[in-house]
Amino acid sequence: MLPELIDLKTFRDALTRAPGLDETALQEAADRNGQLTKPPGALGRLEDLAIWYAGWRGDARPQVAAPQVIVFAGNHGVTAQGVSAFPSEVTVQMVMNFEHGGAAINQLAKAAGATMDVHALELDRPTADFTTEPAMTEAELLSALRTGWNAVDPDADLLVVGEMGIGNTTPAAAIACALFGGDAADWTGRGTGVDDAGLANKTRVVTEGVALHANAGDGLDILRCLGGREIAAMAGAIAAARILRIPVILDGFICSAAAACLADASSGALDHAVAGHQSAEGAHGAVLEKLGKKPLLNLGLRLGEGSGGALAINILKSAVACHSGMASFAEAGVSDG
Repeated sequence: MLPELIDLKTFRDALTRAPGLDETALQEAADRNGQLTKPPGALGRLEDLAIWYAGWRGDARPQVAAPQVIVFAGNHGVTAQGVSAFPSEVTVQMVMNFEHGGAAINQLAKAAGATMDVHALELDRPTADFTTEPAMTEAELLSALRTGWNAVDPDADLLVVGEMGIGNTTPAAAIACALFGGDAADWTGRGTGVDDAGLANKTRVVTEGVALHANAGDGLDILRCLGGREIAAMAGAIAAARILRIPVILDGFICSAAAACLADASSGALDHAVAGHQSAEGAHGAVLEKLGKKPLLNLGLRLGEGSGGALAINILKSAVACHSGMASFAEAGVSDG
């Protein structure tokens, strides 16, 4: 059961005390995998995925029956510095598109048999420009974390979180740079398609923001100073899923930046998560490498919205279906040599 998020200390404590996977179920699933009618390792990563999933669900022969996709939307004050090819009004318009079922993520969630929820976070009140002050106050960060925390359905058995927020590859790049070091150019990409001058401007903005908040603290402090409401809400949902032992499929660059804040704040905070895909945003692969997550897919996606994570739901479903549905050698009457 999820504790009520009354302050950031409660959130940090919940991360630290989050349960691990069920070792008994993990071992039983591994044992079952060794008895299935196939050569050892013949299903490659699908075998590892199914065993991992079984451990988190506490069931050696699990099913994926109730996946949930949640899209969070937020606006960013830093867009006033011209970091995006699109105006912030598009965020509101896309939320309406989500709500009417017209976006790519709606189709991908439906194809995966997932429910889909949309949460818009104060779109009429963008975060502050992080080159001049922290993007959020502690109260604003807590409110956004709480939105994500409370958005997770306790009855879900798999979670994908996505986002919509014009300009949000800029805070994601700033978060990655602050967490992992290096130059801003290492982490800053073209996002929705800015030209060379736009990329140079965006890199400048990331450099200034990271320098201003160089002494922010841990991942949650960096999230407050450089992030956005939708990024914080994703972090809150990923953390809640850990408490509830709901496995998570991470989406792209922005989702991974949110997840990285959790990993920095608490070791092992992402043990219940796999990377759904590697996006075409240049630095995403580097973030995944830092997190120790090997992507399931690499299809050149750069849409956001949770699209890559949702697409990977059927990969995990297939892995679990093979694990739980295949006959053992004994059941099938097949000699195992």
